[in-house]
Amino acid sequence: MQTQMQAITVEQTKLMFQYVGKQMINAKPLLTEIDSAIGDGDHGIGMETGFKKALENLEIKDPATINDVFKTIGMSMISSMGGASGVIFGTMFVGGLKNLEPTENLSTKVLAGLMADALQGVKTRGKAEIGDKTMIDALQPAVEALKQNEDAPLLKGLQKAEEKALEGVEKTKEYQANFGRAKSLGERAVGHQDAGATSVWIIFRSMREWMELEA
Repeated sequence: MQTQMQAITVEQTKLMFQYVGKQMINAKPLLTEIDSAIGDGDHGIGMETGFKKALENLEIKDPATINDVFKTIGMSMISSMGGASGVIFGTMFVGGLKNLEPTENLSTKVLAGLMADALQGVKTRGKAEIGDKTMIDALQPAVEALKQNEDAPLLKGLQKAEEKALEGVEKTKEYQANFGRAKSLGERAVGHQDAGATSVWIIFRSMREWMELEA
């Protein structure tokens, strides 16, 4: 059934992101380890903080639209995480809302449009491109996969996005960093994956897992 499901409701979208939030909180030790190798070591703490606040706000709110779900998550992250990562990951959720009419079903096509606009928002704010060893290295391939499969059922779209996000994470091991503390390491950053890209992959992986388990 899940394979053929074209879209999920607002309530299902809320439940899916509650699952995503829990998986991101569980990933704190992994993200801390990855970020400690070449970064400040605080990425896992930041993602835990942001998603804890998102879970709190999703629990007390009764979203009427897909827009409301994404806005709640993004604004929770921006307000609670602070710093550049809060703005960047918050923008991943709210950056695509400006062009989205009030929507009550999340399909691959809706998600692709949302994420494509969000990607541009993240790029505008962070100034990063593919190859800079940031979340963009996972987010852009995931968005491209969604766009290429926008007429497919949501589970298939998420499977493709997760696959390409993971490929992007693996490629970050080949890059020197152009942002953050890792920038000062030069070639010593090569061989290590980027924590932000890893978070993007875990988000898409968790969405796919929820679809397989629950939808």
